Amino acid sequence: MRKVLPVLAVLPFLVNGCISTATSIVKAPFQVAGKAVDWTTTSQEESDRNYGKKMRKQEAEEGKQRKELAKRCKRDPQRSECGQYQGYRAGS
Repeated sequence: MRKVLPVLAVLPFLVNGCISTATSIVKAPFQVAGKAVDWTTTSQEESDRNYGKKMRKQEAEEGKQRKELAKRCKRDPQRSECGQYQGYRAGS
């Protein structure tokens, strides 16, 4: 009986470690699946950032085209394209 009593006193500590390990093992597949979903989907913040980058690029292209048209029209104002700007417009 005396030998059994120390084992019973240590048993809760041993079981606690086993339960913790078992819990980690059970949770692991769900955590991996959650990470995979995070990597494959686009967050709203990331989507907004990408849209802003796209719009800035389009606006830069529009600016270049407008400058080129202004240069051509300054040299020859009688050109047919020198009326109102008909070129690329960002966001349209």
